[in-house]
Amino acid sequence: MLSTIYIFVLGLLFGSFFYCMGIRLSQNESLIRPPSHCDYCNHRLGILDLIPIFSFIFLKGKCRYCHKKISMEYLLYELLTGILFVASYSKFQISYAFFISILLSSLVVLIFITDFKYMIILDSPLIVSVLLIFILKWFYFGLNAALLSLGHGLCMFLTMLAIGKFGNLVFKKESLGGGDIKFSFVMGMVLTYQFSMVALILSTFLALPYAIGSMYFSKAHEVPYGPFLVSSVFLVFYFFDKFQYIFYFI
Repeated sequence: MLSTIYIFVLGLLFGSFFYCMGIRLSQNESLIRPPSHCDYCNHRLGILDLIPIFSFIFLKGKCRYCHKKISMEYLLYELLTGILFVASYSKFQISYAFFISILLSSLVVLIFITDFKYMIILDSPLIVSVLLIFILKWFYFGLNAALLSLGHGLCMFLTMLAIGKFGNLVFKKESLGGGDIKFSFVMGMVLTYQFSMVALILSTFLALPYAIGSMYFSKAHEVPYGPFLVSSVFLVFYFFDKFQYIFYFI
């Protein structure tokens, strides 16, 4: 029980950092300068203003200094990260799968933030993810397994690149974002090429209701695909034993 609480608190802290990271890097700002501050009055925030969840609750969702409302997104992304971290620990304990699940949880939060708000997927988290996955594969399963995962990543990257090029020809415009294509390398490394295709199919079903709703209510012609793609990868990895049954019937 105590370990679960620690993991949850760790998730809250990372969630707070991920939100800051996603917003700042998407706008080409430094993570260090300026220090944490109110977006309205620019007053530097103290430690008591930065405690995940509790600061938001005790300050009643307002800045301590100018009393402007703070976006609920801070609270929601902190909670989401904490919940995903706990779910990862509850299912996998401390293992290779736990660390990969934590990494995917982090990408879920970051891509939700950047793609929904700015329609971009940052390169730096993807590069770090590829390095960490390779190291984890090497540590737990050996160098051959790590190198093989790079092969799966490359195959999935080339597949997504081909899908994107084909879509561009058919629709006469960019049909798949560069960030989505780059993320497919991470997909292949984590899931293998075979199960990455399962995740890709699942992501289209996840994205479809949102796409229809966006076109109907907001007349939007561009839909962020990254959040649905990363969510499908997390789901296939987390419920991998269930998705394995798919291939028993093929």
